[in-house]
Amino acid sequence: QVQLVESGGGSVQAGESLRLTCAASASGFTIEGMTWYRVPSGNQRELVASISRYGATNYGPSMEGRFTISRDNAKKSAYLQMNSLKPEDTAVYYCNAEARRYGRTDLRNFWGQGTQVIVSS
Repeated sequence: QVQLVESGGGSVQAGESLRLTCAASASGFTIEGMTWYRVPSGNQRELVASISRYGATNYGPSMEGRFTISRDNAKKSAYLQMNSLKPEDTAVYYCNAEARRYGRTDLRNFWGQGTQVIVSS
């Protein structure tokens, strides 16, 4: 199995920055894509950013510019640098990973437990 643990969330003032970390425990698996989603209170899940194993990135609408996704394959970790935070960025941020067991071709999805980000005006 793959276990994902998010960290780095917290409460900040508008304009400040946070860096989220998603650390994977993935014995026997290769981590392919890693993605950050967020769920604002009472709203639907939103794509924040994704990154492939080779570093190709994709951002959700209006995310690029203030948010930067990166990863360290050796550490099986992904990061989300969030700058110039706004109150509307308040949400629970979840890490998702697509992983393939060694010797298999099928991809499986795994989720972390989420980390809360609160941005006050």
